[in-house]
Amino acid sequence: MAAVQTRAHDRAAFSERWPRLLAQIEEAASGARLIVIPEGTVPGYVIGNEAVDPRLLEAAAQDVIGIAARSGATIVYGGARAVAGGIANSAYVVTADGVTGFADKCFLWHFDRRWFTAGDTLTPVDTPLGRLGVFICADGRIPTIASTLVDRGAEVLVVPTAWVSSGRDPLALENIQADLMIPVRARENGVPLVAANKVGVEARSVVYCGKSQIVAADGTVVALASQDQQEIVRATIAIGPSPVHRDAAPAGVTRRRGTPLPEVARIAIAAAVDPALHDLAGVADADLTIDPHAAPERDDVAIVDDEAVLDPRALVGPRLDGVSLFVWHASIDAGWIVRFARTRAAELRAYVVVLDTSAKRAFAVDPDGAVVAGTFDGFELAAFAYDRRRTLAWNVAPGTDVREGLQRTAGLAAAAR
Repeated sequence: MAAVQTRAHDRAAFSERWPRLLAQIEEAASGARLIVIPEGTVPGYVIGNEAVDPRLLEAAAQDVIGIAARSGATIVYGGARAVAGGIANSAYVVTADGVTGFADKCFLWHFDRRWFTAGDTLTPVDTPLGRLGVFICADGRIPTIASTLVDRGAEVLVVPTAWVSSGRDPLALENIQADLMIPVRARENGVPLVAANKVGVEARSVVYCGKSQIVAADGTVVALASQDQQEIVRATIAIGPSPVHRDAAPAGVTRRRGTPLPEVARIAIAAAVDPALHDLAGVADADLTIDPHAAPERDDVAIVDDEAVLDPRALVGPRLDGVSLFVWHASIDAGWIVRFARTRAAELRAYVVVLDTSAKRAFAVDPDGAVVAGTFDGFELAAFAYDRRRTLAWNVAPGTDVREGLQRTAGLAAAAR
């Protein structure tokens, strides 16, 4: 596999930049059987409301088809595509035989919803290399998009993306998908994943974080690009059916009915069962304490195990039904516990409390995916501030509603069945 990390260009500069982009694709095709190019490469990501010339799109597709025909590679690249009702933010899947399929971005992000029409299907694309589950950028924030593609037979996940960053620290550009979620998508579905991103700045106002990556089926990142260099990253990955078995129904969770949590509360957490710790929690003005034997009997709290947390579908229904805090009794590989907890909290806009009794550790994650409190060594009781209002803040960017994305994807997944 090869992920081609390109330097961003403005839409107006596409015709000038395209020959150099083709040269990068041609270079990647010298040895790679699967090549992935970023989202919005043709003619750009920030396209605005001006019409896109269909002749430009067709000419670009023919150029890529030519490389695929000469090399025998399967190439996936991001570009605008005319569809009924407008323009889709699409991924073109190209083989030696031509364009064999498309995947349209379903969960539109911020301003791209101003000029793109959301996709309405989740269908893998068959290629000579295998069945590809293609999704685009922000689709990776909705856990059930990738899982639906894999449940429908995808053998590798392919992600043309335009991961943006706030530029808060120019020496360490951040993006929660690149830094956290993408390896989880591979691990929870049991298939490899390749994601291609951009570097640089587009339209003077959008900065990309790079970090194109290739991830093995166990979630190991085997190739990772820099945050600021145009480059090609390569890796050799085995492709085949996922070993992850999922029942038709998601794994279950436990809910103990009672009055909801207060709108604001201080919650103490402990990895051990010890009445003295409850007494100390009272001294510390905690409103309630969570330990391996004590969990709030509240309508908006759910108790979950490894099976539920590792199933990308399992927490979605309870979250949409009002759960705002998940208590996870964890026993998986310690190296993955924090990553899964942070991913589930961020993608569902919920609090997650983890009780890792084997490591004698408890910690809490907030709806932004940040670890906000945790025990260690002799520090056996920690506390954090629960604020229901944060769990009701579903918008992760202007006009980008995670709840709407989860609900819409549930409908698409049902249609896929």
